[in-house]
Parts: sequence; structure tokens; C-alpha cells
Amino acid sequence: MSISTVIKSIQDIMRKDVGVDGDAQRIGQLVWMLFLKIYDDREQEWELFDDNYKSPIPTAMRWRNWAANPEGITGDELKNFIDATLFPGLQNLEIAGDERAAVIRSVFEDAYNYMKSGQLIRQVINKIQEGIDFNKSQQRHAFGDMYEQILKDLQSAGNAGEFYTPRAVTEFMVDRVDPKLEDSVMDPACGTGGFLTCTIEHKRKRYVQSPADEKVLQQTIHGVEKKPLPHLLATTNMILHGIETPDQIRHDNTLNRPYRDWGPKERVDVIVANPPFGGTEEDGIENNFPAEFRTRETADLFMALFIRLLKDGGRAAVVLPDGFLFGEGMKTRLKERLLNDCNLHTIVRLPNGVFNPYTGIKTNLLFFTKGRPTEHIWYYEHPYPAGVKSYSKTKPMKFSEFETEINWWGKEADGFATRVENEQAWKVSIDDIKARNYNLDIKNPHVGEQISHDPDELLAQYADQQNDIQKLRDQLKGILAAALGGGK
Repeated sequence: MSISTVIKSIQDIMRKDVGVDGDAQRIGQLVWMLFLKIYDDREQEWELFDDNYKSPIPTAMRWRNWAANPEGITGDELKNFIDATLFPGLQNLEIAGDERAAVIRSVFEDAYNYMKSGQLIRQVINKIQEGIDFNKSQQRHAFGDMYEQILKDLQSAGNAGEFYTPRAVTEFMVDRVDPKLEDSVMDPACGTGGFLTCTIEHKRKRYVQSPADEKVLQQTIHGVEKKPLPHLLATTNMILHGIETPDQIRHDNTLNRPYRDWGPKERVDVIVANPPFGGTEEDGIENNFPAEFRTRETADLFMALFIRLLKDGGRAAVVLPDGFLFGEGMKTRLKERLLNDCNLHTIVRLPNGVFNPYTGIKTNLLFFTKGRPTEHIWYYEHPYPAGVKSYSKTKPMKFSEFETEINWWGKEADGFATRVENEQAWKVSIDDIKARNYNLDIKNPHVGEQISHDPDELLAQYADQQNDIQKLRDQLKGILAAALGGGK
């Protein structure tokens, strides 16, 4: 039976349970169970290589001792064990300098057992035990692909602004910033860990040549995620990608810490991130930031922090919506700081639909290096592949589409001297940008050459515009309703 079939049959069992309501809860339930099974499989591996290995999990709570036997405890006994022994035990694990114990405790701090039926829990556990063996390399690869699907399903079950960054986009961004073996890499809003797993794969493929190199890699990956379920998913994702003790994936809100408290020792070489946008932070968070950068808009606060967190010479690749490019007020001050402190050398403008079906907001990839001011910005408008009019869940963007950008890119060391303007690429000087009061929403000057007179295409464009207008109306209604409702 394939892993995807196993996962589907587990979801079907969970639908029968009265305690589990909706996709997000089903995925939350599935993932803490998968975490314990995967962790137990990894422990079997560690025990083979280390005779002195000692599990951070108390004996009775290890998967092998309460879950692995298909004829083991079930019904009320199993339900009571999970609620009264397993969860309290893991949530209050003694840490005392044990990094592995700290990881498990942080994972279970906000995990929850939604299922009410002990019999159905036993059926789910037996399916996991029978269908997933993480120590079989073939299954490990298949499970990696399946895990990606779980993450996508979670994102479509989530709220606006919490969407899955398509794998093609994360791969392209990591490929272009090219984190070297010893570069410290951080995603301060890491979600389920997509950018960090891409970074791990990138470093292993290009720079890891010995066990000593692997040890260096393990220490260079850092992430922070404030929501419990994505944090659990990210931690499991790290273990799946061979990070033995992913204690660098912290369960916290990066923005909770005062901006000025981030000192030189905590600066990093590389930031790759898709900060949540369209959302607002809780009252008071903005007071952690200098007065000129105060806002409730999450993406802007993160952007201010990214500039601070980079070392001199540090590189970043960030996903941001069009609103950042043309926004005024605090956004203007933030862009001025970005262009003074960093070389914003490239903006890749993505077409509509890259994040379908989660959001229709138009997005951009910003690439910058800290330490010297921007002299000019290269723009690259990423086209749809031939014959494609939009992306969808079943037809997502592919990494191969970025081949033309990669061939055009050139080297930062020589100021991208080999870059040339073409139908997709154009260059804008810092003087022009200052004259525009830091409005970075600059349209492709070559677009006139590509105007279509195809009636089908024009009708499709018109339909898209009408959809965008309706979305804006809905957003405005929501903002007004919130303002009127919250203005007591």
C-alpha cells in the first residue's frame, strides 16, 4: 500500500470521530502521531550507531511501548493513556540540558488530542505502524513527497496569509542566494520549514562532502514559528531532512522581541523568507520597533527586522506583495532604509496565480545584500510558460521555468555586468527611484511589444480584472466592518 493511500485511509477514519472538526484539526492530529512514529524510527537508527544512546522520552511513552503492538491498549484505556499520561508527560519533560528533550517538549507544548474514540485512535495508530517505516530508504523518499502534500493540504485549510510557498519559488530563491556550507541561514517566520529544507538540500548537494561538513550544516539552520501546528510540522520536517536535533526551530514570535535587542552576535549570513502578509499584529508589538517603522502590518515589521538581522555582506531573498512596492508613509521610510543600507539588486515580478488557490495577491521576489547602498535595481518579469494562462493547485509553477532567469542572472561580484535588458528585464537607477518617492512598482517598459489582440486572452484579462476588483471590494468591506466593529 502506498504512503498516500495510508494517509488517505487515516483521514477517512478520523472523519468518523466526533472530536475532530475540519482539515486543520485532522492534520494536527495526524502530525503529532507521525512525529512520534518518525522519532521512534530515528531512535532505532541512533541506537544502532550508539550503544550508549538514551531516549529523552520516558520508557512507557515511547511509541514502541504503547502504540506499535496492533493488539495493544485500545478504547477508553488508550484514550485515557494519551490524555492523562502521554500528553502531560511530554509537555512537562525534564529538559536539564538535553536538547532532544527540549525539542519534544516544545513540539507537544501546544499539541492536542482531538479524537474522542479510543477504538478509532487504535485504528489510526495501526495504519501508521503498518504503512510507514521511515527506516526504509524508498519509503523515506516517498514520505518526503507525501509530507509536502500534507503541508499543501494544511495551507488550503488555513486562513488568508498563511499559504504554502510553492516549491519552485523556494528552490529558485535558495538557488540564487546560494548559502555556502558555513553560512548561517535564518527564516524568522518559517511556517512549516519549506525554505529551510530547501537550504539543507542545497548545501548537501553542493557543499557537504564529509561527516564533519554535515555537522557544520546541522548547526547553521535557524527558524522561528509562532503558531503551534506549523511549528510541529516544521520540526517534523527537519527530522525528515536528517536534522537530528532541530532545537534551532524555535516556537516563538520573532516580532515579540524588541528590535534593538537583536545584537551583532545574532546576525546571520542569509535570510530566505515569505513573511505573513495581509495580517496585522496584536496591540503593542509595533512598540518593539523604532518610531519610524511602527505599523501593525506584519510583513513590514518583518522586513525592517530582516535588514537588522543580516550581517554586513549578508544576503536575503524575500517574497513580498505588490502593496510593499507602491505603499507610502511608513513603507516609504522602510524602502529608503532598505536602499540605503542594502543593495536591492533584483526584483523578480511573479505573474498572477503563483499562490493559487490560497490567494490571488500579486507577489514579488526581492533579492538584496547588506552593506552598500543600491545604485540601480534590475527588474525581471517572470512570464507564464507557453500555453499557460494561470497556475492552479493541479498545475503549479515548475522550477524549470526559472531557467531563463538563472541563465540571465550573472554575478554580483562584478555588478551583474553580463546582464542585458530584454523583453522581460529592465534596469532602473536609484535617482529615478528617489524621484518616484521610493515607489518600486515599476511596470515593464517593453510590455508594449507584447500587447495581445487575441479576444480570448483579452476576455480572460477582463475577467481577472473584475475578480481583482471584487476581491478589493470584499477586503475593503472586511476592513470597514472590523473598524466599525472594533471602534468601541
